[in-house]
Formats: sequence, C-alpha cells, structure tokens
Amino acid sequence: MTKIFIPEGYQPILTIPETQACIEMLKDIFSRNLRQMLNLKRVSAPLFLRSEIALNDDLGGSSKAVEFKIPAIPDTTAEIVQSLAKWKRFALHQYGSEPGEGLVTDMNAIRKDEELDNLHSVYVDQWDWERVISADERNLEFLKEIVEKIHLAIVATSEILRAKFPDLPDYKGQTVYFIDAQDLEDLYPEEDAKTREYLISKEHGVVFLIGIGKELRSGKPHDSRASDYDDWDLNGDLLFYDEKFDRVIEISSMGIRVDSDSLLKQLTLRDELDKVDRPYHKAILEGELPLTIGGGIGQSRLSMLLLGKAHIGEVQSSIWDQETLDYCKARGVELL
Repeated sequence: MTKIFIPEGYQPILTIPETQACIEMLKDIFSRNLRQMLNLKRVSAPLFLRSEIALNDDLGGSSKAVEFKIPAIPDTTAEIVQSLAKWKRFALHQYGSEPGEGLVTDMNAIRKDEELDNLHSVYVDQWDWERVISADERNLEFLKEIVEKIHLAIVATSEILRAKFPDLPDYKGQTVYFIDAQDLEDLYPEEDAKTREYLISKEHGVVFLIGIGKELRSGKPHDSRASDYDDWDLNGDLLFYDEKFDRVIEISSMGIRVDSDSLLKQLTLRDELDKVDRPYHKAILEGELPLTIGGGIGQSRLSMLLLGKAHIGEVQSSIWDQETLDYCKARGVELL
C-alpha cells in the first residue's frame, strides 16, 4: 500500500516549465551562498567506489549498496555511492586543505532499499560538503555557528526565488531552535521519535536536533547513525516545519566528525572494533586524516520546501511503483 499522501485540492504553485527553471535558479543560488558562507570549493566526486576500500557508507547498516563488476578491471567490484562522508575526508587530506578550508560537491546516489513516500526516493541528490577544522573547534558552539550559516544560505536563496515567484512559501524571519535529542525525549516521553520531531518543529519552525546516534535514557537512539563518521555528541539534523503540508522535512544531516577517541568509543558501543584495521579507520586512529565537519544537504528536499511541492517526484526524476503513479495522477500531480 502506498505511503504517500496528497491533500485534496492540492494545486502546484508553479507549472512544470516554471518548476524546472526555478530548480535551476535554486541550485545555482544556494550552491553559491553555501560556498561563500562556509569557504568551500567545488570539486568533482565519484559516482561509484571500489568495494574493497570500504569508503562507502552503509547508512548505519540500514541499506546495502548497489554493486557491479567492471570487465576491464578484473577481480574488482564497484558499488554506487550512498554517501560521501568518508571519501570527503580523504579528499581534503589529498588536497592539503588547512583549517577553515573545505569542499562541496554534487552527490548523486542510489539507495535501493529506501522506502518510498512523499519525501523519499531511490535516487538521492545532495550537496555533500566537508571542511577542515582545528582541535579547538570540536565543540557544540562551533557546530551551531555552522548550522546558522547554512540556515542563512537557505533563507537568502528563498528570498531571491520569491522575488520572481511571490506565491512561494516564505521562510524569512525564522531562527534555528537548538535542542538535544535527550531533552526532546524528556519533553515528549510518550511519543515516538518522528512524532517528537513533528511537535518540536511545528512549535519552532526550524529546529536543529543534536545528538543523533547516541543511546538515550529510553535505551535506544533517537535515530540510527553510523558509528564511524559523525561524533554522536556533536552532530544533528536540520528540520524545517512545512506549514503548507503540516509535516517536517529533514533538509540536512551533519556533524563534527569522529576523532580517534570518539571513533574507538562508538565502535566499541556498536561492537564494531573489527573495523579498526580498515584504511579509513586506521588513518583516523593514527592521526593521518584532518579533523573535519561536514554533512549533506538534500537538493530535492530543499526544492520541495522552497517551491511548495507535495511530492519529491515533482522536483526529480526517479522510478515509482504503479500504485504511486496512479495515486498521483488521480490527484493531478505530475511526476517528472
């Protein structure tokens, strides 16, 4: 049974040609804003990686990458990226980047195990960014400063789009509300994680939820997060309340990356110490890789939010089951 929902009487603000033009504007403007705010340089990134180097992300064990063989390179298995979280840190090391310098790339991925709904697709597109930091910047206040800059880049992009299309949603004047996942659980102890996100986001508009992956007093984390890239005490999700559809959209997952101490701690908690001899983990433990902060910002998610779209298929081309196609068609929603 389809998990999507299109409100009765929904009418897109923009036509399909206007939507395509607006997406192009949005991507150009936001990418420029993000680079300026965080001092990032655009780089090229891989679409696939060698399986044996273990640089791909398993999304906390929730998704298996798409694999394929390359006849021209015998005995090698390649896999489509699911995230570039680990690759970016190696890239910054390769480029010789200093604290305060970073990179951003257009990441395109396939997550074949994704459950499809209004916000989720098998195809993933995001701005993947990473920046070198100093040891003094591995703290919560610095993380909040970066979150504020990303939020400013989003709002500035929204205002430029609204100057051309005034009926688009207005996000001017909102500020980011920061809350720890444990404090949120304490606030709504009887609710599940997604309901807690909805309630706090509806109240505050824009929320950065800190501490994704760590075990809470309830005995389980707010949400799953891999043990080997984000420091669970110094990461979070940027959530926007989408008033038009009464829902929460997670725009970004980001955080300060693990150092040697937090990597060992988190691998131990997950019973994954067998990973320590892999090249990526070994490079962190031996201090070869720089300290970094980074994350991903969903391109289609941001387009949905700022363009007032009901379904992610209105802003990206992907593959959908027949029930979803029939449902959307019956409600006048054209999927790209």
